[in-house]
Amino acid sequence: MVMMMANTPSLAVRWGMVLLLAGLVGTAPVAAQSAPALAIMAPGELAAARTRLESFNALSLAGIVRTVGLDDPGPAIQVVLAGEDSEAARRAGDWISGYALGNAGLVVLFPARSPVYPHDTLEDVLRHEVAHVLIARAAGGRDVPRWFHEGLAVAVERPWDFEDRSRLAWELMAGPRLRLRAVDAMFEAGPAAQSRAYSLSAAFVRDLIREHGGTAPAAILRLVRDEVPFDRAVATVAGQPLGIAEDGFWERQRVWTVWMPMVTSGEAFWLGVILLAALAVWRRRRHSAGIRRRWDEEEHAAVERERAAKETDVVH
Repeated sequence: MVMMMANTPSLAVRWGMVLLLAGLVGTAPVAAQSAPALAIMAPGELAAARTRLESFNALSLAGIVRTVGLDDPGPAIQVVLAGEDSEAARRAGDWISGYALGNAGLVVLFPARSPVYPHDTLEDVLRHEVAHVLIARAAGGRDVPRWFHEGLAVAVERPWDFEDRSRLAWELMAGPRLRLRAVDAMFEAGPAAQSRAYSLSAAFVRDLIREHGGTAPAAILRLVRDEVPFDRAVATVAGQPLGIAEDGFWERQRVWTVWMPMVTSGEAFWLGVILLAALAVWRRRRHSAGIRRRWDEEEHAAVERERAAKETDVVH
């Protein structure tokens, strides 16, 4: 209901108010309305890390909000920076640089730990864990498999780069073809297994987006929020059961999303240049070694000839 004011302002005043509001709206970033607010807390010894994250551009998180299908990101996300002497650090594996409690809207980060794959910086870890909170909110707090949670968080954290392709290529060559349910358990099996789980789950989610559009994750999460079981939600969006979608993913990864991008990428060009340069250096060293070996042989032969000549002189 819109309440009418008793004293109606003049036409000039009304136009002035309209222009003022238009100016305010025009100068405000559109994405600011959909970016989640972050409330960062830290002990005194982590003040520098807190200052660093407070300068983080939270507007960059607006894209995650759109990808997961939220119209409103919800209340501020609590971000706690924990030291190595904290209870949270003692309870988490020493390779873990952060985690999220999605339904509680809480993110815990360990700034003293060096981020490991798939993260490069503390800001990457922050984006990843905030994504988990937003995914949980988009799903209405209902269950979402770990592989989808992690895969989507990695997919929205940063673009797929050469390291991601290389890791996936290695998994395809060296590892077995795993079902996604088996990938879930790998997240709790140590750093090496966890890296593999990140690689596979992120690749599947990216494949899902590539095959069914950028709105696919939001559509799946919306169905889950409406109490549709996750597997059925994926089947509805993908138009096929999850198991068949998995099989298609494995086949597509082998040809198009691993080998072709690697062969045609700029990184592959420079890798080829480096390999050619290394080959040239190796051949030069081998050639030089051959020359030195012939010199040694010639010097040795000369010494032998000189010694034989001396022995002949002694006999005569």
